[in-house]
Amino acid sequence: MSDGTPARKRRAAPAKSPGSGRATRRSKPSPQAARPAVVVVTGVGRYLGARVAARLAGDPAVGRVIGVDSAPPSPELARDLGGVELRESQLRTGELLKLFGTADVTAVAHLAVATSPDPQRGGRAAMKESNVIGTMQLLAACQQAPRLRKLVVRSSTAAYGASFRDPAVFTEDTEPRDVPRGGFARDVLDIEGYVRGFCRRRPDVAATVLRFAPFIGQQAETRLSRYFSMSVVPTVLGRDPRLQFVHVDDALEVLHRAIVEDHPGTFNVAGRGVLTLNQAIRRAGRVAAPTLEPGLSGVAAFAKRSGMVDFSLDQLDLFVHGRVVDTDALVREFGFEPRTSAEAFDEFVRAQNPGPLRPQRLREAEKLILEQIRRARAALESSSSDD
Repeated sequence: MSDGTPARKRRAAPAKSPGSGRATRRSKPSPQAARPAVVVVTGVGRYLGARVAARLAGDPAVGRVIGVDSAPPSPELARDLGGVELRESQLRTGELLKLFGTADVTAVAHLAVATSPDPQRGGRAAMKESNVIGTMQLLAACQQAPRLRKLVVRSSTAAYGASFRDPAVFTEDTEPRDVPRGGFARDVLDIEGYVRGFCRRRPDVAATVLRFAPFIGQQAETRLSRYFSMSVVPTVLGRDPRLQFVHVDDALEVLHRAIVEDHPGTFNVAGRGVLTLNQAIRRAGRVAAPTLEPGLSGVAAFAKRSGMVDFSLDQLDLFVHGRVVDTDALVREFGFEPRTSAEAFDEFVRAQNPGPLRPQRLREAEKLILEQIRRARAALESSSSDD
């Protein structure tokens, strides 16, 4: 995972924060919730976890930040983690119990949720073990942590699935109409189920589940960003699904607030508004290549073999049916509104190599065509007047 962008100015938040989305009125966090003494961040070897850990380490309201991952962060990420205690460890109950017992952990941010299988690390089987079994073991350790008061879990709007039976807009209370086909979406449903069970056992812990729309941004490096970076973008003939995105900087802001403030519950995190798939392709200056729906899987297999992009079943269903979620609960509870899906996508586009049909070229071509039409009409009018 990767992303990030310098944010443009917006209305100032009532309480200062390094985020870049719109600020609205919010409830005052409780003093205990606003000052977690010891925070454990899982997945610190990846972009999202590293950025969250770095922001927490720089927050004077946070005492101590411990980053846990099975692999060390890259040198690029490690440069910003000077204030984070790094622990290279798998999410195993015994190791976590030892850590939680000696460090007096008061908050946990569980971000070690893989969105796609890594062939070099065991593929889908290893992904499921990390996501599902790893979460179970983390929660088992949390169960035994006496000072734990806060749990924040990364989830995804993929939990709603994507099918022809979907409602126009999903709210946090909407159940998926069909079981998702993709492994990541099924993992997310399992993770959320285990979190609900943990909350019943530990009602004293405030749990926040954040269902993120697909990440996008200037530094985005995801399968979705690679899809929109292709010169020719495969689509489904006759389909133009509605999509939402969330800028990764806004995702970081929401995560930071969820950890240092008190916002229990489940929240959709996305930019308001939608872009249809074809609108997004045009904004990126790419060329759409419509294909019959059964043929999209073949195109995806070819793209994977060619090393261009590896589509998941979750993404294939998204490109057919789309998905839109309601974010009123997020804005009301967090007092923060992410930039719109269109704004987030446009910032991503500006950081990419312009496609052959980028808006500037289209405007120039349109101007040239209109000028040629004007000249042709003028010539016809001149010849008719001579007659």
